[in-house]
Amino acid sequence: MHELIKTDKTIPFMRFRLGAWIISGLLIIASIVSLAVNQLNWGLDFTGGTVIEVGYEREADLSSIRETLDSNGFGGAVVQNFGTQQDVLIRLEAQEGEKAQQVGDNILALLQAETEESVVMRRIEFVGPNVGDQLTEQGGLAILTALICILVYISFRFEWRLALGAVGALAHDVIITLGLFSFLGLEFDLTVLAALLAVIGYSINDTVVVCDRIRENFRKYRNSTSEETINGAVTDTMSRTVITSLTTVLVLLALFFLGGALIHGFATALLFGVLIGTYSSIYIASSLALALGVSREDLMPPEIEKEGEDLEPMP
Repeated sequence: MHELIKTDKTIPFMRFRLGAWIISGLLIIASIVSLAVNQLNWGLDFTGGTVIEVGYEREADLSSIRETLDSNGFGGAVVQNFGTQQDVLIRLEAQEGEKAQQVGDNILALLQAETEESVVMRRIEFVGPNVGDQLTEQGGLAILTALICILVYISFRFEWRLALGAVGALAHDVIITLGLFSFLGLEFDLTVLAALLAVIGYSINDTVVVCDRIRENFRKYRNSTSEETINGAVTDTMSRTVITSLTTVLVLLALFFLGGALIHGFATALLFGVLIGTYSSIYIASSLALALGVSREDLMPPEIEKEGEDLEPMP
């Protein structure tokens, strides 16, 4: 019979679960309040608008382009390089009473008047309000479908208490990440939605590793309490969690600082999501399963009676 050996190397994570719940509860409440009051700063992908790409002969001066647009009634335009320093992407809100082509011609004329160089129109796209509403609905359904599919998968793989803990951690990560974008007023576009779905996948991967070790330790160490077993499981997976999270964060930091404005929201969502997902795998998924009363008996495989096992021996 195996016994859990208590050493100083086992970190008592569950001892601090009450404080973690208080912090998470406050963050979730603040996120919900911010989403209700401030809502999300929807990008043009969801609200509708015009996307214009122009090309310069030399390196474009983005600040000068912004000033030109602001002074001519196109305030709030997003101006950024697209691929090279000569290519510029301009994103405008929907202009009432004007079609996309007319807006594009006006923008091109304004930019051409401010420089002696040749400014070439590369492309122009218009996203209508109806399309934006449809993308908003489909984006919400994508997140909801991902959570439901993960719930079904986890329910088949683990005991229901561990499954609820894992899905609860996912909902925790999504709500707080959305709350961050709402509170800071960061633009929420399709790239951020993609990052949010990636955060769900990253978080559930980390949670599955922890739950696997919890189940393994419950079956291996029979004379330990549930709290001791979970502490041991989380400690065993800590090195893997830290290494994975650290390497991911290093890449995301490079994208955040060097990737440019086009993927700034994507990098922000992933960077925060990885950090909050690592935290939730330890303190939300595991502690929620413990609060629901997970025990060794719940995770033991069912015993199969062998044929003839209950027969009495012959005299």
